[in-house]
Amino acid sequence: MDDSRSNRSAVALGPRIVASGGFGSLYREGMALIEEVAAYLDGEGRTESKVLGREASLIYATESMRLTTRLMQLASWLLLQRAVNEGELTPENARVEKEKVRFSATPSVRGGPGFSDLPERLRGFIAKGDRLFDRVQQYDKLERGGVPDYAPAAEGGIADQLSRLKAAFGRLKE
Repeated sequence: MDDSRSNRSAVALGPRIVASGGFGSLYREGMALIEEVAAYLDGEGRTESKVLGREASLIYATESMRLTTRLMQLASWLLLQRAVNEGELTPENARVEKEKVRFSATPSVRGGPGFSDLPERLRGFIAKGDRLFDRVQQYDKLERGGVPDYAPAAEGGIADQLSRLKAAFGRLKE
């Protein structure tokens, strides 16, 4: 093998995947969820919260603030990534800005006393927000050049294919 070939660096596929059409649907879904939750919390959610008992009312306030915070973090990430994809911002500048917005942790277990007393629609928005947040974290990891964490899958699935690539070519950059 000649030296010019061995000195080439590997092509980072993560940023290319994030810049692909899949991001567009994630962006639209995320922004639609943000608008839907805002309308709910300002309207029907406010009405629903007024009839809750004291404990459920406190949980409603906590969960709605947590959801709002999470969605604003997601909006920031989505807008920065869109700016990169459209050439308005360099990936390096976007990374610096993204570092300023730390994603809040998703509780490992939802529920607890009083959670089931929350309006069904709010619980649905929380679940949608959690799923969207997980997808954005996977995209973010890809964009940074890492390999996303996939749930164990059956033979032939993405996780299986990645483990086969790791075995064949050595450890992929995490």
